[in-house]
This record gives sequence, structure tokens and C-alpha cells, in this order.
Amino acid sequence: MPTSDQPDLFGDAAPAAAPAAQPLAARMRPRSLAEVVGQEHLLQPGSLLPRLVAQNRFGSLIFYGPPGTGKTSLAEAIARETKSRFVRINAVMSGVAELRDVLAAARRRPEAATILFIDELHRFNKAQQDLLLPDVEEGFVRLIGATTHNPGFYVNPPLLSRSHLFRLEPLAPAAVATVLRRALTDVERGLGARRHGAEDRVLTALAVLCDGDLRRALNALEVIAFGLPEGAPVTEQELEVFARERRIRYDADEDEHYDTISAFIKSCRGSDPDAAMYWLAKMLAGGEDPRFIARRLVILASEDVGLADPLALPLVVAAHQACEFVGLPEAELTLAHATLYIACAPKSNSATLALGEAHRALKELPVQPVPLALRDKSGAASKQAGHGKGYRYSHDYPENISGQDYLEKSLPLYTPKTAGHEAKIAERLARWRELKAGLRPAR
Repeated sequence: MPTSDQPDLFGDAAPAAAPAAQPLAARMRPRSLAEVVGQEHLLQPGSLLPRLVAQNRFGSLIFYGPPGTGKTSLAEAIARETKSRFVRINAVMSGVAELRDVLAAARRRPEAATILFIDELHRFNKAQQDLLLPDVEEGFVRLIGATTHNPGFYVNPPLLSRSHLFRLEPLAPAAVATVLRRALTDVERGLGARRHGAEDRVLTALAVLCDGDLRRALNALEVIAFGLPEGAPVTEQELEVFARERRIRYDADEDEHYDTISAFIKSCRGSDPDAAMYWLAKMLAGGEDPRFIARRLVILASEDVGLADPLALPLVVAAHQACEFVGLPEAELTLAHATLYIACAPKSNSATLALGEAHRALKELPVQPVPLALRDKSGAASKQAGHGKGYRYSHDYPENISGQDYLEKSLPLYTPKTAGHEAKIAERLARWRELKAGLRPAR
């Protein structure tokens, strides 16, 4: 639900202490931009965002990045520093009617300088996003949107064009560890009253396990701390259970899915078996469908290995079939086998280039008719028209080269590469060109 019933949430008075019932991550939210850790590319002195906030002259902002990187914290800190009325809604739970109510309340109170924070903005459909435009244009609300998805794909162009876009990155382990230390010692908002200690290497290890997600790290620290007697240190032993239950950040059909498969494909194409295996393992740990990975390997076999190793395609097709009838977890071995084969195979994109050249020729040049000698001669009408006349049967000639032309106007579409098996193809084609030159039929 929106917090529009709390107009003085970030007023002149100092904020009240966070309720003890809130999760540690909520209690430890930064109260100003100065308390935000990490995101130096956005917050270092002289950067655009701090300047806009200091002058209180910003319009709509969209924060884009992985979970737990500070999107909500930045929005709340900006509202505090600009003494703005802060209304927060979640796009998953809010509908058009609720959004209309929030916007109407903002229009009734223009002096309150309402900041409308929409979490998971990408969940709003086009109609809901369009509903925001008039009030954003008139300045009744200043929108701050937060999304884990690429705004270029999920935010309507009119709204995107009216917003400043800021990309947040996963926090470095050192930055996460700094906040974990602060949470252990903060008596007012953190766990300081419980008097837990922890060595720096333990906090850093916890930060690493959380993949740059500060919210997850703080909540993990709270769970670990409440599982210990007051005053007991947090040690590596307490991290073991958390490490065993670690979940890789990998959301199907979202940015992490597409980014990871992209890294996998490019690692295979770049002949880096170590990187390819790493991204394969990440996808499998994240619950990716093994058949999806196998399909990408089938495409790689033709697009990037091609004739340099003609065994690549049947091997990965067999791997795809194996994933179908073996299933996980054993199919992981099949995918590892196929991935290493593709990554270590010689590479050629000649099939991709040749197909592209053929499509270009069809698009840009006159479409060539089928030569009479190559046309089907079935039926009396075809024979009377001369179809098939002058055709040279290739098997009657040495190396199957008859000297026949198979296009009315020759087009050089396929250029073999010199990698792997294709080097032999290049030699063979050169020899065949010489044979053909001496056997061309008289014109």
C-alpha cells in the first residue's frame, strides 16, 4: 500500500528510530546520500546525481540494477535531503485505481513536492505507465522508479525520455562488509546491543557469498546473530550453513538470464573453455532448463564452428537428445562435454557469412532465373520448353566436376576459412575451380 497517509515521513524533524520488528536491512537504510556505500560512479563528488539532489532540481529518475544494490535507499535518502513528501507503491500490488488516488492527492498538495517511488516499475503495463505522464509533465509528482530490468525494454519511451537513468552495480565485497560492521556495532538501529563481534575476513566472506546484494547480506547476518547467544562472536563456522544454502542470483526470463547465456555463448565463440564452463555451471545452479542450453550449443555448432569441425553439429544434437531422455542431474555431464567440445573446436563463421551474402544478393540484385539445363524436365510441356537440355551429369566427370554453371551469373558467396577441417575444403574448391575452367561447356 502507498505511504501517502504519512505526509511528514521525511519532514524537518529527525527521523524516528526504525521499529525493532523491521528486518535489519530496513533498519539500516541510509538516512542521507553520504551514508550510502558503493555506487561511487554515481555518488562521487561532482557527479550528476548529487548535484541534482543538492540543487533540488531533478525531474524523474529511474534506478536500474540488481537486487540489494541500493535503489530504494537512494530514493528515501533523496526524499529526506530534499524534504519531500515520499509516497511509495509497489507495481506488483498496485493497480490503476490506487495509482489514480495517489496522483490526485499529489495534485491537491503541490506545495508538498511529492516524490512518487514505484518499486519494480517494469511490472506496470503500458496503460499504467502512460497514466503517470501528465502528472510527471506538470511536476505534480517527481517519479523515482526502481527496476531490476533493462528500462529500454520495459519502460515506455515517452516516460523513459522524461527521466534520468542511473545504472547501479552489484556492491563490492568491501563495501558490503563495511555496512555489516556498521550493523554489528550500531546500538540504535543495528545489532550493537547484542555485542556480537566478527573478524573482517568473516564479514568479507559473508559479503562474497551474497553476490553484491546488501539486503541479503544484512538479513543473513541478522539470522546468524539471532542463532547465537548474546556476546558470542560470528565465526566461519556460522557461515557454513548459509554457504551450503547459497542461491545464485539467476532469474529465468529476466536480465540475469539473458546476460549469462550471452556470456556463455561469447565464451564458447572465443574459445575459452574455462569461462564457458563457469557460465554453464552458473546457469545450472540457477535452475536453467538444460534443453535451452543445449539448443544454444546447436546454434553455436553451425554459427561459429561450422565447417571447421563438421562433427560439432551432430555431437551437440546428440547432447540435446541426451538431455531429453537422461534429465538432470546426469545431463549436466552431457552439457559439460558438449560445451568443452564447442569451446575447444576450431572456429569458422563461413556458413553464417555465406547465408548473409545470399540473402543480400536476393535483396539487392535481380532474382536470377533457374538455368534451363537445371530445370525439372518432367512432363511433355517441360520437355518441349527445353527444360533439362544440356545438363551434364556430374558423376560422369572426374571428381564430379562437369564444368557446368549452376547460376546464370556467378556470385562468390562462400569464402572458406583456413581453420581446422575447412582448410582442406579451401584447397579442394581451388582445385575444382581449375578443373571447371577447363571443362566449361561451349556457349
